Amino acid sequence: MQSHFEPHFDSCRSPVLGTRGTVASSQPLATAAGLGVLARGGNAADAAVATAAALNVTEPMSTGIGGDCFALYYDASTQQVSALNGSGRAPQALSLDRVRQDGFADGLPPYHAHTVTVPGACAGWCDFIERHGSLPMRDILAPAIQLAEEGFPVAPMTAIIWRHAIPRQLRASPGGRHLMQAGRAPEPGEIFRNPALADTFRCVAEEGAAGFYRGEIAAAIVRVLQDRGGVMSEQDLSAHRSSWEEPISSLYRGLRVWECAPSGQGLAALLALNLLRGFDLRAQDPMGPERFHLMIESMRLAFADARWYVSDPDFGSAPLAELLSEEYAATRRPLIQRDRATISPARGNPIAGSDTVYLCSADERGNACSFINSIYMPFGTGLVPDGFGFALQNRGHNFSLDPAHPNALAPGKRPYHTIIPGMLTHESDGSLYGPFGVMGGFMQPQGHVQVVVALADDEVDPQAALDRSRFQIYGIEATPESDSAGAIGLETGVPQATLDALSKLGHSVRRADGWDRVAFGRGQIILREANGVWIAGSDPRADGCAMTL
Repeated sequence: MQSHFEPHFDSCRSPVLGTRGTVASSQPLATAAGLGVLARGGNAADAAVATAAALNVTEPMSTGIGGDCFALYYDASTQQVSALNGSGRAPQALSLDRVRQDGFADGLPPYHAHTVTVPGACAGWCDFIERHGSLPMRDILAPAIQLAEEGFPVAPMTAIIWRHAIPRQLRASPGGRHLMQAGRAPEPGEIFRNPALADTFRCVAEEGAAGFYRGEIAAAIVRVLQDRGGVMSEQDLSAHRSSWEEPISSLYRGLRVWECAPSGQGLAALLALNLLRGFDLRAQDPMGPERFHLMIESMRLAFADARWYVSDPDFGSAPLAELLSEEYAATRRPLIQRDRATISPARGNPIAGSDTVYLCSADERGNACSFINSIYMPFGTGLVPDGFGFALQNRGHNFSLDPAHPNALAPGKRPYHTIIPGMLTHESDGSLYGPFGVMGGFMQPQGHVQVVVALADDEVDPQAALDRSRFQIYGIEATPESDSAGAIGLETGVPQATLDALSKLGHSVRRADGWDRVAFGRGQIILREANGVWIAGSDPRADGCAMTL
């Protein structure tokens, strides 16, 4: 394998190298928070939660304690990968009949209180630390509390997203003032403080998850939702539990690619990689039309299956072993025609007969964490529990209102979830290769596929893999009415000849540049070299960085 230390001058910057520990996130101050926890003797799990909490402060439109989290953890002592599902469920009083009664027969509006599922992030943080962490929560949350109380300079891209979400959401919520600067978004470089969020974190640091799901915070969540027509109760909150689940995986070019099982959409990435493993991508131009066509067609087929099979396993499990088998991939691969686009494939049957933050961390003992936290759309619903400084997610917008669909809304059910962390191990000996992820709604499995191909087929370093121009299939949704026939966006950097050739194959292609590039995902990667050196990269589409001890 080519050395990752060889420079790739098509990359915007060099990867970051270190031995003691590494953190990569979309905000430098959050990365520094996680690194500080590592420096104080914490491990990769401690650093991940510290970084996630700091991101709630510095990038509140994308993430926070009012949303959900998923995590993969590689334990160096056992070489095992564990998976945490820290997502929440629909209120017990929310049903298809109720939403129809309220006039939403054709779908839930994105910012209505009915789209708020129980926020799972707080329990996820606490449960993750209980199993894998080494420090108390008061030490882990201390950097975020300090950032929230003392304030921080708002990063440029963060300020832009913040500005767009203010009139649409936050001004409609009484508690929205906690996330505004005198009724407006903070400007780039302006200091922003959130003492209410500091109080929330301090409560969790002292009382654990109970401080969030019971008492004053829980009452404030219920109050703001019921005032806006929602039905969540304090019992819904107090009954919430995270779940530890078996991760799913597939083999690609000698690497085991790990994802969280449904209700997350990591299945889509694995299905696409299973199809691509049957083609010789290494012989192709990474920016050429042949490779782009194969990746796009593989993703279309993968989404056709994922939109049906990804749902809450407690309400009916998907045939995951069959879906991820080579036998099933072999039946789907011939649907990819090299000379034309398939556009809108149907789902298969394997049984015979936007906004989000992704971060990763690693420690000197060789443990690694792949962690993703989200409130879905920018500022989620925009509903903010008064006095506590965080926005509530709108994850329930991904429920189907078709009662025959596996992802149909039901009381106590988790919706199709877009946020997916990834992990790579060497199949030969089970050793760690590294955590990776690309955030951004339905872009996420598409981003996973593209960075894995760059790492495994082209053997580029993490930074070069993240810098590489991407494609995106637009219009993917987790509903039965959605298909994968959307137009294809190609970032600046993809040659015009490639765009023209894809158009001739039947793809509806358009160029994306400037601000539009934020929709192509914002990722992080940390890889483990054979000599024990960590090598990390951070996506140039965000404000963040990778840092090392």
